[in-house]
Amino acid sequence: MASTFHFSTETPPDSMFSDIQSLNKFNEEQFSKLVAVVISFLLEPNKSSKLLGQLDEFADEQGVSGPALRNVVKSLLAVPYSAVRKNLSPSDLKEDFVNLGLSEEKAGYVSNEWKCNLVGLSRSAVGQTLTVNQLVDMEWKFGVTAASSELQQVGSTFIQMKLVVNKGNKTENVYMELSVPEFYSFLHEMEKAKASLEYFS
Repeated sequence: MASTFHFSTETPPDSMFSDIQSLNKFNEEQFSKLVAVVISFLLEPNKSSKLLGQLDEFADEQGVSGPALRNVVKSLLAVPYSAVRKNLSPSDLKEDFVNLGLSEEKAGYVSNEWKCNLVGLSRSAVGQTLTVNQLVDMEWKFGVTAASSELQQVGSTFIQMKLVVNKGNKTENVYMELSVPEFYSFLHEMEKAKASLEYFS
């Protein structure tokens, strides 16, 4: 188990090895159906309720334990999820699955499906990264320094901003105070970010 992995800098937990190895018990049809569910979730990561519904349906059809299946799929998802972000090759992905104990044939099947969907998976990963810290709301106030211990500061203008940022599972307020030149520089960065978002959407 001292193998080095491409998808993770640390050795995965023992539970991941046992989860991945339990996939060897599935026949070809069951396995391909499960991989299709995983790939479709990676392409649309916001649809977790759809994933859970598909897993419950699969568990009922195949007569397997729902909670156990969820753990297996969680481990199965972790490898390609990380592989997209680290820009791994299909052979690196296959090697990681084999090192986790998946059969050569099944590991080859997963890496092939991953390769076929790579463009969509990469686009989904980029889109998700851009929306994790999405700007939800912004308030600003314009002010003039009336008194200061530094004489040159008196009469200078500033802008106080409150940004409401979406951190994925919660929103957070970020406060900033900028001079007018700093504000224009910030505005320029925001316009560049908006252009990037439009390009990827």
